[in-house]
Amino acid sequence: MCYPYMRESASTVDFEIRTDSLTSRIGLACAFTKDVPVVHKDLMYLLDMGYNLNGSVRGRLGITQEDLDRLSGMYDFYTAEVKDSIGTFVLPQGTPGACILHTCRSEAKKSVRALHKVSLEREVPKILFDYAHLLANVLFVMAVYVNKQLGVEEIPHESICYDIKSTKK
Repeated sequence: MCYPYMRESASTVDFEIRTDSLTSRIGLACAFTKDVPVVHKDLMYLLDMGYNLNGSVRGRLGITQEDLDRLSGMYDFYTAEVKDSIGTFVLPQGTPGACILHTCRSEAKKSVRALHKVSLEREVPKILFDYAHLLANVLFVMAVYVNKQLGVEEIPHESICYDIKSTKK
């Protein structure tokens, strides 16, 4: 078998498969962001953390408050750098690295959803939810940062489906 727990019915398996996909995509993003060293370095760290998140439900908790604080620091850094570009929804486009980071962001959101399903079956430490939610946000601002560093402008998306006001002033 490709994975020893594949036949289990528990949602833990789906979470582990989801976070494995997320971590694999982060690895791909590493390959496409070498021209933006700060992002590449942070992604190499997150690559390892993806597997710590992955094993934290079935095994020992692999995410600490220090890890959450470091991720929060990344979010603060990238947000400060791109604050003028993230006041509204943007299309997931741009450089190959940014596009892959948007895919990682989507995978992180799927991981949050899979973690929610696990929480319906068993107790899940709150820090795992905090980390996974924040990771999705970090991957978004990283994508925008990569585009900015490589001279690609964001394309705003104005929804015709929802009444969403821009936070830009």
